[in-house]
Amino acid sequence: MDQQLEIIAAPPAQAALTAEDVHAAAARIAGAVVHTPTLHSKTLSRIVGAEVWLKFENLQFTAAYKERGALNKLLTLPPEAKTRGVIAASAGNHAQGLAYHAGRLGIPVTIVMPRSTPIVKVQQTRGHGAEVVLEGQTFDEAYAIARRIEGERGLIFVHPFDDREVMAGQGTVALEMLADVPELDTLVVPIGGGGLISGCAVAAKSIKPDIRVVGVQSNQYPAMYLLSRKEAVAGGGDTIAEGIAVKEPGLLTRAAVALHVDEVRVVSETRIEEAISLLLDIEKTVVEGAGAVGLAALLPLKNGAFRPEFAGRKIGVILTGGNIDPRFLANVILRNLARSGRIGRLAILLTDKVGELAKIAEIFTRNDANIIEVQHQRIFGVLSAKGSEVEIEYEIRDKDAVEGLLHDLEAAGYTYEVMTISGRRPGRSQRKL
Repeated sequence: MDQQLEIIAAPPAQAALTAEDVHAAAARIAGAVVHTPTLHSKTLSRIVGAEVWLKFENLQFTAAYKERGALNKLLTLPPEAKTRGVIAASAGNHAQGLAYHAGRLGIPVTIVMPRSTPIVKVQQTRGHGAEVVLEGQTFDEAYAIARRIEGERGLIFVHPFDDREVMAGQGTVALEMLADVPELDTLVVPIGGGGLISGCAVAAKSIKPDIRVVGVQSNQYPAMYLLSRKEAVAGGGDTIAEGIAVKEPGLLTRAAVALHVDEVRVVSETRIEEAISLLLDIEKTVVEGAGAVGLAALLPLKNGAFRPEFAGRKIGVILTGGNIDPRFLANVILRNLARSGRIGRLAILLTDKVGELAKIAEIFTRNDANIIEVQHQRIFGVLSAKGSEVEIEYEIRDKDAVEGLLHDLEAAGYTYEVMTISGRRPGRSQRKL
């Protein structure tokens, strides 16, 4: 291993996860979860300079791998526990996976969700037959309430990641990948609490001891990465990868990662957005932020060079889920088009007289730039009462075409600013509006 995680003793009630646990889970859940495909992507392989296979866990019934661990846990419960029922705290994929399989097995299930949980997730969870308790402002508060209800009602708490049976169920993902593509020499796995990578690493290393297992986190929630560097756990804030927005990894998972994972990396929000867009554009598949971090870690450096540590390797990437809010997905797509230059916005200073807008429109037409939106401003930010500012949003072929458009605007004597995702920058003449 390149980096050793600090090993923290696991709770005494649960021994360390073994490969036998994962194989037993695979036999137990067979036929009740989808054996999702592991497919080679020629285009992504060319982009990252390695051979890339994608594991489409977003094709599970609830659109996430979480079903595997939840089902394995339910099937290992004693009969009296199944009669009493189970409880969990979750606002996402764990809630839906547990609710679906508990409902299918006739096990009463209660899910505690923060009050801020999007209504669509609440409805989906209730649709699987779960009792949903909306309490607490944050996940931590919802978790505390779930543990209280657990004691009051005598229910069984199903942890989303720090549980041996849950970890074993998640590890079946790696068993399927290596059965379908035995030549894989690297697995790239998202990390939130660590349940998925723990199970996958234990399973993969038992089959191919020299296989490289790389974990990936959002730089907003880098807990396991910080532990790998023997630093204090920190993190928080908004992230598009909310499925792995975990402040504190589990104790069992910390120990498993320390023993079996070769490296932990972090990726930026921008790279996660880019990966989501690439998967939609190239593979025609919808993946949530947490599910896209594996691909994000493989993307070339800012200078366009391939990442040497991955170049030429045979890499399996797990697309862990596809439950992304449609509005967020639309924003991600448009923001990535803006970064690539295919959508742009210019603020152009005009003389406020007849025909000026028509002249601007002719320049856009000449450069095959389709005008999407026009906004006029004659008061705020305009230096002269005889002037106006027009903001034009447009779509265009590529960055080379943008250069032609800007050249023609400058040749015609117009002063402009380029509006970017992060703000404004002056045109190449450096003249400010």
